Amino acid sequence: MSLADSLKSLNEFDINDLDINNAGIWPAPIKAIVVLIVFGLIMGGGYWFFIKDQYVQLDRVEKTEQDLRKKYEEKAYQVANLEVFKAQMVEMEETFGALVRQLPSETEVPGLLEDITNTALGSGLALQEVKLQPERKRDFYSELPINIRVSGTYHELASFVSSVASLPRIVTLHDLTIKPTGGDGDQLDMQVVARTYRYRAGE
Repeated sequence: MSLADSLKSLNEFDINDLDINNAGIWPAPIKAIVVLIVFGLIMGGGYWFFIKDQYVQLDRVEKTEQDLRKKYEEKAYQVANLEVFKAQMVEMEETFGALVRQLPSETEVPGLLEDITNTALGSGLALQEVKLQPERKRDFYSELPINIRVSGTYHELASFVSSVASLPRIVTLHDLTIKPTGGDGDQLDMQVVARTYRYRAGE
């Protein structure tokens, strides 16, 4: 049958004349269209019920692979730099130990108060008060505030502050106030809170 005959028979064909039981006598174009429709339905159904889930699972597996690859690269980097990390850990422990040794223990606090007193007197200041305040506990250390009140000249006060900062123990100065004593114009009264720190190991 020629193409022209096929097109003619297709134009003359009435869809109401289709009989499923006599599909063998349908015109060739109708058979081809039905085959294409059935094939499309089979392919669409196969994709929807089988292949689609496989794509979803593939995406999940690819994401898992990326996560595992990233973790592997991190672990590989850590292994490759293990010796460097060990050296850094040793250095950090040594630095931490050195800082802890600069924190006074409970038995050394009286000696620190004496050092502050001697520093004030050595700077030429008139010492009015050096008083330890109640201890304040923090995460892994305790804060020991010390109220200090001295009087002297500007240079004597500056020398005292510098000397306190140079003590072998860690001491920080806070809430510093300076005002004239009311007598000689060169004399100043200074009140300051010195804070030292104690490491709370095992408390």
